[in-house]
Amino acid sequence: MNLFILRHASAGTRRANPLLDIKRPLDKDGKRYCLQLAHVLNALKIQFDLVVSSHLKRSLQTASLVGTETGYESAIQISKALAPEATLRDFQRLLHDCRGRENVLLVGHNPNISAFLGSLLVPASTHAVAHVRLRKGSLARLSMARGPATLQSLLDPRTVRALYATSTKSSRRKTSLK
Repeated sequence: MNLFILRHASAGTRRANPLLDIKRPLDKDGKRYCLQLAHVLNALKIQFDLVVSSHLKRSLQTASLVGTETGYESAIQISKALAPEATLRDFQRLLHDCRGRENVLLVGHNPNISAFLGSLLVPASTHAVAHVRLRKGSLARLSMARGPATLQSLLDPRTVRALYATSTKSSRRKTSLK
């Protein structure tokens, strides 16, 4: 299975009231970034069999925009295993439920999504955790074969923006307007 772990895109500043923070949507930059990421994923010919998201609005919007723009037509599955308060055990159960899929996109929040990613990269017997920094909008691609997962790629938002900019430049030659 190819596992794609995506931290939700930019959603502005955190709200002090947790009940209001749950409903915090993506900001304009976050929405634009999701479309850019989807464009890059399309160029890489990546499509998802399953998209799973946290129930928080910003994660659902990120999953919806990226999923829709990459051709995902099924309903987005909502899982508490990707919520900010989720445990590693919840996450492992979710992975178990995703077995048999080829490309799975999981959209969640820091700090737990980074910790979950790190836990996949080391053997379970060591009880160690690799530390991977996921900025807002970062996408990690893992190969989930036997043993610990293998990190195939990590797309940082700056890299995605650069790839998007180079892939959408006009093919028309620039000329001087003197």
